Amino acid sequence: MSGDGAVGPITTLRIVAVVVERSDGRHLLVRKRGTQTFMQVGGKIEPGEEPLAALVREVEEEVGLRLEPADIESLGRFGAPAANEPDHVVDAHVYQVRLRPGTEVAVRAEIEELVWIDPADPVASYPLAPLTRDLLIAAGH
Repeated sequence: MSGDGAVGPITTLRIVAVVVERSDGRHLLVRKRGTQTFMQVGGKIEPGEEPLAALVREVEEEVGLRLEPADIESLGRFGAPAANEPDHVVDAHVYQVRLRPGTEVAVRAEIEELVWIDPADPVASYPLAPLTRDLLIAAGH
């Protein structure tokens, strides 16, 4: 099989991601330390952990936001190439949260930077993760 352009095995990462929408319609994107790509808040699901529990844990760890189950809406499952890990794809349980006016988020844990973007006109100077681009398209932007 040599010379056929085949790559090594692809690893699937089970993750959660959340589309966080502010009251003005802007969406939260974060960039993890040591990376260039902006993406939704989220992360890997631990073995034996339910996706919703992983979401609540990751959001609090990364941006200090305590989510209530009633505030979380499931958007379904999405697959995409992993942004920061070659030969990996993500199997993402994706959720949406609309923040109440005045809700604050802050950089925590491995997050280096956060931005609020207009989903209808994401600023091209921010490199976006493949899943993030797909979610903006799915949202009709």
